[in-house]
Amino acid sequence: MRREILAANWKMNHTNASGVAMIKELAPLVKDAKAEVVVCAPYLMLTDLIEAARGTNIGIGAENIYFEDKGAFTGEVSAPMLKEIGVEYVIIGHSERRQYFNETDETVNKKVHKAFEYGFTPIVCVGESLEQRDYGVTNDLVRYQTKIALFGLDAEQVKKVVIAYEPVWAIGTGRTATSEQAEEVCKAIRDCIAELYGQAVADEVRVQYGGSMKPSNAEELLAQPNIDGGLIGGASLVADDFSKLIR
Repeated sequence: MRREILAANWKMNHTNASGVAMIKELAPLVKDAKAEVVVCAPYLMLTDLIEAARGTNIGIGAENIYFEDKGAFTGEVSAPMLKEIGVEYVIIGHSERRQYFNETDETVNKKVHKAFEYGFTPIVCVGESLEQRDYGVTNDLVRYQTKIALFGLDAEQVKKVVIAYEPVWAIGTGRTATSEQAEEVCKAIRDCIAELYGQAVADEVRVQYGGSMKPSNAEELLAQPNIDGGLIGGASLVADDFSKLIR
């Protein structure tokens, strides 16, 4: 049985003070959660959030990572920097990174390898735009993105990857893929991994849904056999909303 993983992606929201306050409010609400609970936040907050989450069942992650350890890369943050402060998870290849910051499938693959080099759990995002869905290439596209993201990994590493399917057209828009649409794509991702690494490996990989999941639709989505959790944006910014999803 795969353990469900609910990961908050705060994006460019909260401050250190409000983020710490939310962790402290969230911790008692989710202390008995069966799911794995993760909060991914902007770099500047991470040290304070890690301290606030100490002794709880909340893991802290970064929203991005660079694929070099050091050098003349102004504005980037390296794996050694994140490792030193105690980060456990990293989001890689979010659609907003791809859209606004020219992240490519190849850089996603480099970042996944760097995440494993330093012992992070990578949450790798794949997904299609509305135009691509209308063209009928959704499954082809996410299979392509998945194959490149995992290129060069061994089976034991792949088992530890979390794949987040995020239909770009459903992120921050209030629109949500139906449970059937989400399940179809999450199954396609798992089938792709099975073709590459075998069914036993694919059966261990956790696949999240990441398109406007909220308390009102979470139960139906999470009931699908190939959806093992969620990468949560807006609904993760308020402790009560996020804890309802987790529970």
